[in-house]
Amino acid sequence: MWLADNWKEYEVIDCSEGEKLERWGKYTLLRPDPQVIWNTKKEDKHWKHLNAHYHRSKKGGGEWEFFDLPKQWDIHYRSLTFHLKPFSFKHTGLFPEQAVNWDWFSNKIKKADRPVKVLNLFAYTGGATLAAAAAGASVTHVDASKGMVTWAKENAVASGLGDAPIRWLVDDCVKFVEREIRRGNHYDGIIMDPPSYGRGPKGEIWKIEEKIYSLVCLCEKLLSKDPLFFLINSYTTGLQPAVLSYMLGSAIAKKHGGKVSADEVGLPVSASGLVLPCGASGRWEKE
Repeated sequence: MWLADNWKEYEVIDCSEGEKLERWGKYTLLRPDPQVIWNTKKEDKHWKHLNAHYHRSKKGGGEWEFFDLPKQWDIHYRSLTFHLKPFSFKHTGLFPEQAVNWDWFSNKIKKADRPVKVLNLFAYTGGATLAAAAAGASVTHVDASKGMVTWAKENAVASGLGDAPIRWLVDDCVKFVEREIRRGNHYDGIIMDPPSYGRGPKGEIWKIEEKIYSLVCLCEKLLSKDPLFFLINSYTTGLQPAVLSYMLGSAIAKKHGGKVSADEVGLPVSASGLVLPCGASGRWEKE
């Protein structure tokens, strides 16, 4: 398993009975997590001293209960700064387990010792975009949500990357890729973090099991003559590491050679020494 274990300001304190107890900077949040099917003693003091608790509804969805939490606060990872705020369906605006992938491709970009162009699809609030830009890449950031792109821009400014070479685009990712192919544009690295289910700006329906492989095949056409990496993240249980490996192997490595690897991504749990699984990632890299 690939562990995101270099955080200083984020921590999974404990997990029990379908919930994870987390430290986000100065604040303690309790949020549901379907992976936590075990029941262990809640001995850590933070269980009784929460700043916010997201309650899952049996009918679907849920709602936040706030005790003492600001509307927005910051958290840092290496040189990056992220604005956090509680919003729909338990989210805070950041998936901290992805830091293990940020470190991986950042190292690739730095070692390339040449200009590197990166495409980040389903780019959310910009974690991967900022990591790639901080490593020296020019980044094209694409997400269908105008609100998420605005949030990502704010994170860039907070991270001292307001003037970095980042293209911010509100667009349907598949249609954008198709247009980039027609325009003859190419990228040295491609990152995609697709949702299990979603809708584009004009109501286009996205189901990952139906769309992901064809999108990977399309994106292969955008790789440069000397590509560095291709990264796919998945939170969908049906897309296990082996499935990600097969996709990257058949769509990318078959033409470009290189190395394919895939594994679960996880966060260490302080109280128990366990690791909380947080989906899977597939990586292709040029050897």
